[in-house]
Amino acid sequence: MIFKAIGTWVVNSEDEMRKLAESFAGFITPGTVIAMIGNLGVGKTFFVKAFCNAVGADTTSSPTFAIVNSYLGSYPIYHFDFYRIKQADELRDVGIEEYLADESAVSFLEWADLFPEVLPKKRLNILFKEIDVSSREVIVEQLG
Repeated sequence: MIFKAIGTWVVNSEDEMRKLAESFAGFITPGTVIAMIGNLGVGKTFFVKAFCNAVGADTTSSPTFAIVNSYLGSYPIYHFDFYRIKQADELRDVGIEEYLADESAVSFLEWADLFPEVLPKKRLNILFKEIDVSSREVIVEQLG
């Protein structure tokens, strides 16, 4: 598998995280799958919502209570949350392969490290690491 580090950022507030997500929205194109990895409360959902807002998508529903939510902005956005999933078959049952193959959409996969077997080889990984109560290190890697 080909791996390429894209960059590392340190964000010190929600406002900085929002600005980082908005800047990503400027270069992410439909067909991109983004695997999000990090502990509870590090900003994964916040990042997705800020990204969605930047592309004009309404994010009124929380993915924590659904396996996948769909949002429509400049293009479709599929937001998966693997946190409450017990086995990969649950993801297959909702048609994860079809969602991830949709070249017209961007897909975000929260807690992606829980089910690596469903992740496409070609994707971006975004790792969120807590530095302290308000600061995060955000590492972006390209795979595939």
